[in-house]
Amino acid sequence: MSDTPPPEPLDPADDVPAAAAAPVRKRPKPGERRIQILQTLASMLEQPGAERITTAALAAKLDVSEAALYRHFASKAQMFEALIEFIESSVFTLVNQIVERDTDPRMQLHKMLTVLLQFGEKNPGMSRVMAGDALVFENERLTARMNQFFDRYESQLRQSLRAQADAAGSQTPTVDAQARASVLTSFVLGRLQRYARSGFKRVPSEHLDAALRQLVD
Repeated sequence: MSDTPPPEPLDPADDVPAAAAAPVRKRPKPGERRIQILQTLASMLEQPGAERITTAALAAKLDVSEAALYRHFASKAQMFEALIEFIESSVFTLVNQIVERDTDPRMQLHKMLTVLLQFGEKNPGMSRVMAGDALVFENERLTARMNQFFDRYESQLRQSLRAQADAAGSQTPTVDAQARASVLTSFVLGRLQRYARSGFKRVPSEHLDAALRQLVD
C-alpha cells in the first residue's frame, strides 16, 4: 500500500477564470437610470459657479456614453423639463395642502412663501433652475415653462391676498391683491437669484420671519 495521501478534492471555483469570478456590474432596473441622470444633473447644478452643463460632462460623471443618456431622454431639454416637473409637483403639492388646512389668509401667505424658499434652499441646483441661471443657454421653452410656474404661484398668492383684502374691508380688493402678489413673487424670485449668484452663501431663509412681517402682516 502506498504512503502517498490521496489528492484533495477540487473546489469548483478553482476552475473558474479570475475574470469570470469578478463581480458582474449590476445593470440599473428600468427607471433607475433615468433617476440617476436627473440626480446627477441636479448635483452638477449645485456646484458654485458651474458653467453650462453639457451632455458629454453629464455622461462622464455617470460613467456612461452620451448614447446611453439619449436612451432615456430625447434631449438635454427633456432632462431639464423633468427637473421642472419635480419642482412643480413638490411645491404645488405643499401649497395645495396649505390652502386646504389653513383658513387664515395671512397664515396661508406666510407658509406659501416659506415653502418655496425652503425648497430652493434645500435644493440648490433646483434654485438655479427656478432663478433661471441654469436655463440661460438652454431651450427657450424651459424658461417659458418656469415663467408659467411663477405665474401659477403668483395666482395662488393673489387668491389669499384677495381674501385678506376683503377681510380688511378694502374698497379695491382685486387691485390690491394683484399688486401685492406681484411684489411677493418678485421677493421670492429675488431671494432665489441671490442664493444662486452668491454661490449658495446667502440663504433664502435669511431673516425671513422679519421680512414676511413687513410684507404680509
